[in-house]
Amino acid sequence: MVEVAGLVAALATVAPLDPAGDDGRSRRAALTDAELVDLIRALEETKAAAAAAQARATARLAASQRAAQRAAGVRRDRIGAGIAAQVALARRASHHRGTRDLGLAEVLVHEMPHTLRALGAGVLTEWRATLLARETACLSLEDRQVVDAHLAGDTATLEALGDRELVAAARRIAYELDPHSAVDRNRRAAQERAVTLRPAPDTMAYLTALLPVADAVAAYAALGRAADSHRGSTTAGRAESERRSRGQVMADTLLERLTGRSHAEPVPVEVCLVMTDRTLLADDDEPATLLGYGTVPADYARYLTAAAADADHAWYRRLYTAPTTGRLLASDSRATHFGAGLARHLRARDHAVCRTPWCDSPVRHSDHVSALVDGGPTTTDNGQSLCEACTYAKQALDWRARCAAGPRHTVELTTPTGHTYHSTAPPPPGAGRHATFVT
Repeated sequence: MVEVAGLVAALATVAPLDPAGDDGRSRRAALTDAELVDLIRALEETKAAAAAAQARATARLAASQRAAQRAAGVRRDRIGAGIAAQVALARRASHHRGTRDLGLAEVLVHEMPHTLRALGAGVLTEWRATLLARETACLSLEDRQVVDAHLAGDTATLEALGDRELVAAARRIAYELDPHSAVDRNRRAAQERAVTLRPAPDTMAYLTALLPVADAVAAYAALGRAADSHRGSTTAGRAESERRSRGQVMADTLLERLTGRSHAEPVPVEVCLVMTDRTLLADDDEPATLLGYGTVPADYARYLTAAAADADHAWYRRLYTAPTTGRLLASDSRATHFGAGLARHLRARDHAVCRTPWCDSPVRHSDHVSALVDGGPTTTDNGQSLCEACTYAKQALDWRARCAAGPRHTVELTTPTGHTYHSTAPPPPGAGRHATFVT
């Protein structure tokens, strides 16, 4: 195989293809197609080796930070706080992803040496290493290392397995070693049931429920029976445009059973929809912000408000912005916590998304930037919206936060290692763009 550095250097000399497209004869390429395939494989192996090195660095950081916290007298139950958040910031990821990456790194370094070695050799990708770690999480250390040696110790066999085959092999060996682990795994999985919401294109969203398989199948079957019953009773003379597909009926039935309202009724709109007065009243094209979802077109925002107003469900609250910067004007409070009004203001300013850089989690807390115990006031300027995990991470040893200068509300966050990150509040409708960056 051609040496990686040489291939990378040669790749820079490859001319782009003719925009009109051809059979490749007009390309002035320094690499043959075979060499390009070799380059793709070599770069994939390089990514895996980098992931292994990253795992080792992450595990060493965690050990060093825990030692520093113990030396500083941090309570035993708080040892380790803030480490996952540092990993997340370094990897430009959410706190949840940082927690997963930290856990994987420590498992690979301390418990699965063969998997780590295969990752470093490029035989295993980071995702496949994650699958192995996940499928052995319910085992004792001794049994996990047996699976590690059996599957990852034979790199020739490992390399030939697909993702599903790898998971199946790990589960089979795990069950042979400890049949009770499967029961424990299922019990823990049921405790992780949850409902999540994430945006989809074209002002749609995915409402997802993670349920035990029997409950999920039963729920889906009930929606299917309701849809079949509805479609079976539909009159043949109904116009084609009025007919709903089976999937549409299932979705509408789910909505009706969860909310108690018909799918044809308008959605109540409260303070969660933020738009300029020009968009609302003057048919301006400036998009609106639906808190918890994101940007929605101006026409759709007007449709929501009009439908809600027709049903007497519309309440309007005015938020004033500075004309030059777009900053939401602050309102002071002498309280020691953020009341409903201030919290509502912070959520609107921060678009109901955690202000920690790269963390897209929904807001759970209204937090003081400069801590209350350090004299930080309870004001919108000293407030920010955070998820629960980031709130607790910020309280760990040697974390510091302060308000900084910026076109809009800006927070400077400094981690225990001295790395500094900045977060600027997103622009309200009608304002310019913003950026989150690390220095």
